Amino acid sequence: MHTFGNRRDIDGLRALAVVPVLLFHFGLGLSGGFVGVDVFFVISGYLITSIIFREISAGRFSFVDFWARRARRIVPAVTVVVLATLAFGWILLTPKDYAELGREVRYQSMFMSNLLFMRQDGYFDSASDFKPLLHTWSLAVEEQYYIFFPLLMVLATRYVRHWRWLLLGLLVLSFGLNIWAIKHKPEAAFFLLPMRAWELLCGAMLAVAPAPRRPLPTWIYQTVSLSGFAAVVLAMLSFDKTTQFPGWAALLPVMGTTAMIWANGHPASWVGRFLSIKPLVAIGLISYSLYLWHWPIHVYANAISADGISDLEAIGWILLAGALAWISWRFVELPFRERRLLAGRKPVLMGGLLTLAVLALMGQAVRSSDGVPQRLSGQALQYAQSREWSAGQMDCFLLGSKHSEGLDKLCRAGGNADAAPSHLVWGDSHAAALWPGVRSAAEQVHVPVWLASMSGCPPLVSTATSKRCQDFNALNVERVRAQKIPDVTLAARWSLYIYGLEDGNKSNVLLKHESIPRNEAYFADALKAQIAELRAAGAQVWLFKEVPQQRKGTIERLSSLARVGRSAAEVGRPAAELDGRQAFINQLFDTLSRADAGIHLIDPKPLLCEGGLCRAEVDGRSLYKDEDHLSDLGGEKMQLLFAPLLRETPRI
Repeated sequence: MHTFGNRRDIDGLRALAVVPVLLFHFGLGLSGGFVGVDVFFVISGYLITSIIFREISAGRFSFVDFWARRARRIVPAVTVVVLATLAFGWILLTPKDYAELGREVRYQSMFMSNLLFMRQDGYFDSASDFKPLLHTWSLAVEEQYYIFFPLLMVLATRYVRHWRWLLLGLLVLSFGLNIWAIKHKPEAAFFLLPMRAWELLCGAMLAVAPAPRRPLPTWIYQTVSLSGFAAVVLAMLSFDKTTQFPGWAALLPVMGTTAMIWANGHPASWVGRFLSIKPLVAIGLISYSLYLWHWPIHVYANAISADGISDLEAIGWILLAGALAWISWRFVELPFRERRLLAGRKPVLMGGLLTLAVLALMGQAVRSSDGVPQRLSGQALQYAQSREWSAGQMDCFLLGSKHSEGLDKLCRAGGNADAAPSHLVWGDSHAAALWPGVRSAAEQVHVPVWLASMSGCPPLVSTATSKRCQDFNALNVERVRAQKIPDVTLAARWSLYIYGLEDGNKSNVLLKHESIPRNEAYFADALKAQIAELRAAGAQVWLFKEVPQQRKGTIERLSSLARVGRSAAEVGRPAAELDGRQAFINQLFDTLSRADAGIHLIDPKPLLCEGGLCRAEVDGRSLYKDEDHLSDLGGEKMQLLFAPLLRETPRI
């Protein structure tokens, strides 16, 4: 068994974990900095198991003592950060986002936030950048581990002769679940304890492994330590948001960290000496508070920034996080850990449970009050209200592959409600966003129009993203044939299905893991085939060009700027930024329309962009509900495009 003492190199290793996470989140390089969390997992597994095993071996392990220590370590600092996050959210968040924060607080108080975030957007999705407690998923994983692992250790050491083999078996099982889930349930692989436990168990196995009978040659420790350090740094430099993670890739930072802890615990290695220098040790000591503070600061900094956080601003926000982390460590963490406050184990446990219960009730109150919209007034409230479509608008599209509602949902407007439509608008949720304008135009000119839309489902039968999408698209083609619908508008977030999200997430790309030219060719063939099918059915085709996309968090930014008295007139996106992403699609659409007089184009850009800027708001009202979907107001503006189209459709 190893001798466990105060190891400065492990404090330095914490710094190696937390600093890359900050740099990654604030966009200052290190595309794989997120693996710092995996470094933390291994460290936690090693240190916690060291304590448990030492006390079990000495015959003095106590569950109450163990959980009291955990309460002293975890609860005080996270309570302060959660309260501060709620306070600043009161000022800066829209009602919808503040209500969501309330739910995050409730789940975090039960150490179950990883379950909440698993069911929502992925960790790397742009929507996650406006969830102030997203980072607590890793804290939840660790706390769930701390609940079950001590009991396992007590039972295993008492009743299982070769209990180390049991731990190794659990490690292998967890890693196998991780490999399976990364392909079949990637969000579960990222967020859930069963798929992450192997990382903590790597540290645990190191803590309980028998020490060699005699010291190994120094060069072995040096080689292992340097190799481990290189593995972690390589992961931080080479991984990015597109890396399938954790999966096999997580072996690099996990085994690298394990190697460093093992090798640096023996005669001083070069890496161990480096990690033991005072600046790294100092950062390591405040690493827990630093991790807690940095993400809410990142979220709120984004919320009050008109054009995103610059590199210089990011450095300033990181320094602020560091200052708050030191204050939190000095005046919150230390008094509890040194037992200057709530010295007894039972008082600290009861105090921790009571604190978590109060936080949960606060979160539920915020959630139940719909984010307390009364706290907003005037301009900020008007922007915030754009975050939601009207009830009628929400009813006008189908949800994607994880839902079971019937595929025959249609929205109808104009003329006789029972009449066969003169026009079908068909597409994904971006087609649904056009409905306010389409509906107004249809009612204005008394032309019956139908809307058929499904989220995440491009109107291309041959490229359906799911069985549900395939069936939905086939049904729409049959509608065109059966009803002899003379005109069909195809509308979607076209670029998403070719290039994925701008942040690198390619989960929606139709032809995955291929080169961009192949994706473009595949898309072009699918679109041509779909148009040919509709033309053969006797319909004219209207290709609706993609709505200019704003930067992430548009509504949050508008509302926050209004709350702090800043003008939002220049919030928007330069049209030139979008031209490159849309170039292939626009050229394809133009080519198709020139080749067939029955193919027409509709371009929303002139209505939304002026003077080189695609604005996010007009006269104090947002044109968008998020970065890419039009709001009710933005959709209503599309009436100017559809009214002439419906009034006088050319017949070919």
